[in-house]
Amino acid sequence: MPIRLGCIADDFTGATDLANNLVRAGMRVVQLIDVPAPDAVTPRDADAVVIALKSRTVPAAEAVDASLRALEWLRSAGAEQIYFKYCSTFDSTPAGNIGPVTEALMDALGTDFTVATPAFPDNGRTVFKGHLFVGDVLLGESGMRHHPLTPMTDSNLVSVLAAQTERPVGLIDHKAVAAGPEAITARIEELRKDGIGAAIVDAVSNDDLVRLGAAVAGLPLVTAGSGLAIGLPANWGIEPSPQAAQLPAASGYSAVIAGSVSAATNGQVRAFLDTGRPAFSVDPLRIAAGEDVAAEALAFADAHLSSEGPVLIYSTESPDAVRDVQGRLGAAEAGELVERTLARVAQGLVERGVRQLVVAGGETSGAVVQALGLTALRIGPQIDPGVPWCAAHLADSDTLHITLKSGNFGGPDFFTASFSRLNEVTA
Repeated sequence: MPIRLGCIADDFTGATDLANNLVRAGMRVVQLIDVPAPDAVTPRDADAVVIALKSRTVPAAEAVDASLRALEWLRSAGAEQIYFKYCSTFDSTPAGNIGPVTEALMDALGTDFTVATPAFPDNGRTVFKGHLFVGDVLLGESGMRHHPLTPMTDSNLVSVLAAQTERPVGLIDHKAVAAGPEAITARIEELRKDGIGAAIVDAVSNDDLVRLGAAVAGLPLVTAGSGLAIGLPANWGIEPSPQAAQLPAASGYSAVIAGSVSAATNGQVRAFLDTGRPAFSVDPLRIAAGEDVAAEALAFADAHLSSEGPVLIYSTESPDAVRDVQGRLGAAEAGELVERTLARVAQGLVERGVRQLVVAGGETSGAVVQALGLTALRIGPQIDPGVPWCAAHLADSDTLHITLKSGNFGGPDFFTASFSRLNEVTA
């Protein structure tokens, strides 16, 4: 059966974030890791397929190439609508990659218009008058201004997107959104007549996203964070159902790998440490000095893995500490050293019987998934807004339950609460 919705996500945690919202709205979802081979079999019993790329921070030309290959596969699988998913903090640089990928997809689909909104009210991401808020503060005043790769200092998304595109960018403001799908559709037609190619859309509540979802049913392409996903399944007559999130029973040891430097993940690491549970800190300067930190981390895990609870392996520091490391090693080199080390740790943990794994951070999640050779994830129940448990088949036919958490998501006790949640829903 052809899939209804084909999704292209620019990082791995963002892909599961999107898939989570589609599952909550009743769709059966499979997440594929990178673009499948042209002759790969379309997943069975899936209403939507999400292709997870690692394209958020690569050169724009590479991101465009990967996204177009994903589009080609999804269209061959019968996708009726395409969804380009980016982060709810719209993080990118003036060179891209949100704008260049959006325009390349528009060209390939032969469409002259699309919408753009990173709004995700359940996680405190709202857009009003074209400005993105993170919680109660503007994006440019939030912790994202310190992001090591894509610092965001401009909260006006119309200007942010316009700097990355050749097409003019407009706004569908909250007055039109609040008036309902017909008013949104009318505003889209006005913008089209004015030569606008993409429009930022205000959304301050889930109701706004549901109204927008109904209004964009006929667009070949939508672009958004994961929030818009709650408003699309109804366009195919799909309603929320617990069956969409079913996963097999959980087993094995549990562990957490944290590589994000976000404020939320820093808080989650501190909360875990405060419980007195076992944790090992990965120091990038020691890795750069040639020390085998991955082996040390796995030796630590050998001594502490048990059925009593998770072990944490982390490389999470304050913004000042991150800048100091980047000043010594370079931003790209520091990140790659940590990613490679944590990927090796993940492989070792799975070899030691870990079958419940939480990974924090988009780049870290990409490195871990690739190191483990995972090619597809079945999306399960939500832990916190934007973060579901997933199930993947390992080479030995065992099931690995894994969650790929955006660095910015989750409450302070996420690292411990996630395992309780998994045991509740798979018991």
